[in-house]
Amino acid sequence: MQCQKRYIAHLDLDCFYVSVERIKDPSLNGKPVIVGGSPSGRGVVASASYEARAFGVRSAMPTAHALRLCPSAVVVRSHFAKYTTYSNKLYRRILELAPVVERASIDEMYLDLTGCEVLYDNDLPGFIRKLQKIVWREFYLPCTISLASNKSVAKIAAGTVKPAGVIYVPHGTEMEFLAPLPIDVIPGVGKKTGDLLRRKGFTLVGDLQAVSRKDVTKILGKYGLWIHEVANGIGPEYLTTEHPRKSIGNEETFSNDIADQAELEKILFSLVEEVCSSLRYRHLKARTFTLKLRYSNFDTVTRAETIAPTYDDAVVFQTMKELMSAAYTRRLPVRLLGVRASHLIDQTQLELELFPESERRSQMLEAIDKIRKKFGDDVIHMGNA
Repeated sequence: MQCQKRYIAHLDLDCFYVSVERIKDPSLNGKPVIVGGSPSGRGVVASASYEARAFGVRSAMPTAHALRLCPSAVVVRSHFAKYTTYSNKLYRRILELAPVVERASIDEMYLDLTGCEVLYDNDLPGFIRKLQKIVWREFYLPCTISLASNKSVAKIAAGTVKPAGVIYVPHGTEMEFLAPLPIDVIPGVGKKTGDLLRRKGFTLVGDLQAVSRKDVTKILGKYGLWIHEVANGIGPEYLTTEHPRKSIGNEETFSNDIADQAELEKILFSLVEEVCSSLRYRHLKARTFTLKLRYSNFDTVTRAETIAPTYDDAVVFQTMKELMSAAYTRRLPVRLLGVRASHLIDQTQLELELFPESERRSQMLEAIDKIRKKFGDDVIHMGNA
């Protein structure tokens, strides 16, 4: 019996954070943009537009250094809650178009289109071109989409046509497609591994194809099995859907250390809001809430409390305030605060509430979430007193 051909697409949002900021502020279009922390402190680049990348700006680079490379760049503070909202909306839309979708990250996902040929007029390459237009028309997000026989080849293929590209690697042509590419395109081949392979005479993927699996494992150990397989066009053919979450958290590293208690509580409340909103979006409640506090000397303290399952901002904030009071005991400013919810419980697994007051409270919180999604995160806040 002949095996069914696998069709795996990879959708990669181009400069995702920058793209969202440009939706909010069209004046950023065409300009070099850096999304990240303040250049006056310890801020780093979370994302950079292609205009900024042309000057050598890269993610995780200190913002101050990025500005020395590209003085004309516009620095925009990150809005991770907004990026999550866009990513979630796109994910839900893609689920309407593909039977199985795997989220690889906030700006990447894989689509299993196997068996969808008839659904899309026996033209899956044509469908991914249409899909790219859908993502732009409905979300104003530029993206690159590839189609191949497995995840590894699809991932590599997308990287060869970014930004805003579309590419199809037909079945049986994987090795031919990969051979002329540099070894660094293989997922997992970082600087150290790449340098080691180049010292051994491997420059292109074709060089790895020319030797046996045994030869590569002699150099890289068991990890060499993966490298050799990918080089020969072999990779995962089935997607992994989202695993049940074990925790949901958020943290912020400050551009300047903070010692003012009121300011710390204000930031703490903002972190609680985002975590609780994320819980409600996923229809989850949490039993355990953990505070993470890092002093200016990098000493880190964590405190946790287990309470009745909740996603209520006010209840969680009161718990976190008490934890911060117990944790912040030194006369040192703070450089980082974090909030994490764990021991998550699906709302539907909890017994129905018999108290109408509690039900009204849940409805109010959900209404607030809807208002924030429509008008922005800062339009309404719960009282934190």
